[in-house]
Amino acid sequence: MPEKYHIHLKTTPPRFQPFGKYSTVEFREDCAGSCKECVKKKCVYGIFEDDYVHVSSMEEPEYLYACQSCFRCVQECTKGIFSRVINPDYRTLGDDYWRSEIIHRLWYQAHTGKIPVSGAGYRGPFVGEGFDSMWTDMSEIVRPTRDGIHGREYINTCIELSRRATRLTFHEDMSLASEVFPIMEVPIPVLFKQPSFGVLSENVLLAAARAVHLLGSMMFIQAEDYSESFVPYADSLVPCLTKASYQDFSDLVLKSRMVELAYEPGIEKEFDKLRSLRPDLVIGVSIPLNAEAASRTLHLAHTEVDTLRLYGDDRGEELDTEKPRFLKDMIREVHLTLVENLIRQKINLVFSGGIAMAEHMAKAIICGADGVTVDTPLLIALECWLCNRCLEGKSCPVELEAIDPEWGSQRIMNLIGAWRNQLIEVMGAMGIREARRLRGEVGRSMAFEDLERECFGPLFGERKVSGVTA
Repeated sequence: MPEKYHIHLKTTPPRFQPFGKYSTVEFREDCAGSCKECVKKKCVYGIFEDDYVHVSSMEEPEYLYACQSCFRCVQECTKGIFSRVINPDYRTLGDDYWRSEIIHRLWYQAHTGKIPVSGAGYRGPFVGEGFDSMWTDMSEIVRPTRDGIHGREYINTCIELSRRATRLTFHEDMSLASEVFPIMEVPIPVLFKQPSFGVLSENVLLAAARAVHLLGSMMFIQAEDYSESFVPYADSLVPCLTKASYQDFSDLVLKSRMVELAYEPGIEKEFDKLRSLRPDLVIGVSIPLNAEAASRTLHLAHTEVDTLRLYGDDRGEELDTEKPRFLKDMIREVHLTLVENLIRQKINLVFSGGIAMAEHMAKAIICGADGVTVDTPLLIALECWLCNRCLEGKSCPVELEAIDPEWGSQRIMNLIGAWRNQLIEVMGAMGIREARRLRGEVGRSMAFEDLERECFGPLFGERKVSGVTA
């Protein structure tokens, strides 16, 4: 039996003290001082042991960065003088999409490589926008042989990036007559993309390139930023080119297993020219997620392209419209367009924009994606606060430009390792052993809009938003 795919995780502490969600409040004048073991020393997660400098010096504030919210310390303090408050700096992180709790979880996963848990449970809204209006089915969770990362069955997270033959033909002697395309697989349905903003020093890009190389996945990178330092990772890099520029980067094409061209009318005419440079080259095309995305995808699916990457904005919203749809709805439209035209199996679809957590990856695949790309989470794994100071020409508070690429690559590997474990947990709970079988499996999910329409529609009618029936 082949060896299981494994991501090597290693605890990689942050360089700077992260913003913790909680800070402690203690009325020390009432402290008995005679407890055999202070509640801080009994913390099962060792939170206060990590912050022992605060215990010994009694400095304020004490930010509980890795606290799991079990509140055992608050409940078991014999004098009742110990409590928690929300750290005000924590509230300033990110924005209304890249929320503070998302950034905090990504920091924790990049640090430890572990799946984040919360002892106090989820106390947010029952439903939200975007991916928060979708739930996954856990009907097979009682089966011990499919118990996620702890189960005895192998759960495959591999996807393909090369095109597939839709029909096989044979000679009279039963030898294969169909053309056999080169097969290119990656072991996880997560690809990297060079972020569109932030401190993108060579060290930052090298950290991501090294991580994606060790993970066995691929990273989309601007050809102009490709230097000699990236040559050791060439097999894992996908240069992003245009119809006008790819001839200027012919040497780069020869080094790469895959390249990507920006969409423009007639781009399919360039595929043969590219493959004349390297016959086994895997070709991708990037398409903006707008009103024409589905029709463009259908057109290109009939050509010799291998993978299409469709991208929305950084919040996962549709482009070029005043009333944008969210990524999950765009994925469904593109996927079903190909299904209805009986060509979905030939082409690979990868989606970009707004993928912020592991659950977004799983839900995007359920909606019809083969895989997703991440960009902003890579920066967050390197301690980025999303403070946008770099956009204003100010210095980076965590000095991203000076990171050690080896340290940064391990942080990114920890993050993706935690994401893959969460995907395996979801698939195991669904009874699905293959990531490719999860694609488009909407029967394994529940959408708030559908549930509301089916359960309350017959009683109260359909919901109307701004005069439009939803």
